Amino acid sequence: MRRLNGPRLLLLFVVTALALRLYDFVNNQSEYLPWMPLSLSDPIGRFTVRKLGELRDHPRKCYALLHKADIHYSPLPPVHGPGTCGYSDGIRLANGTGLDYGPPFAAACSLAASLHIWSHQVLEPAAYRHFRKPVVQIQTFGTYACRTIGNAEGGAMSQHATANAIDVIVFRLQDGRRVTLSASWDDQGPAGAFLRDVRNGACTVFATTLSPDYNPAHHDHLHFDLARRGGWSFCR
Repeated sequence: MRRLNGPRLLLLFVVTALALRLYDFVNNQSEYLPWMPLSLSDPIGRFTVRKLGELRDHPRKCYALLHKADIHYSPLPPVHGPGTCGYSDGIRLANGTGLDYGPPFAAACSLAASLHIWSHQVLEPAAYRHFRKPVVQIQTFGTYACRTIGNAEGGAMSQHATANAIDVIVFRLQDGRRVTLSASWDDQGPAGAFLRDVRNGACTVFATTLSPDYNPAHHDHLHFDLARRGGWSFCR
């Protein structure tokens, strides 16, 4: 058997070290790898939007992720029609677990998973950064509505028509303060900065993020959805 000389030993050491680093990367930074399964506790990565969107076709996998993340919810009966409206994977998130939504709404499981990531990794840090206190309630215009985009006659169906979208209008802080899109979007202080951070962070989680910067119809709310875009996001 030939003995390894100095240069060969050095090469073996370098290759082994690189292999170990690659193994560590694959096992500990799955958010950067498209083939690794999604975890709701993973940091937001390049493929998070795509992985969340894929959950729509795999509701059982989505329910399992909610259970693993200890997200409390109630399954909802399927809704079919009229037309292409409806959903088969609807749930209602339980309030009283730290962050409440009002009024209660039906959401596709994949949308609920996205809201969990966004609220923990975007909303909470932004609230503490700008107000030094948490958001305890999010008020919305709701999720499910059997309608076209902008209610345009003959237009394309909205993601709301499948409970795959949500419109957020108010954030209520722990001290009772309300931060509204209509009153605070143009604010030059902490409230305006908070809302922009929340919007910008949502762009890394949802397929579509629309704000008052998009058009007058969104002057009072943030629209989030998981439209099928092949993993890329539209953010305005």
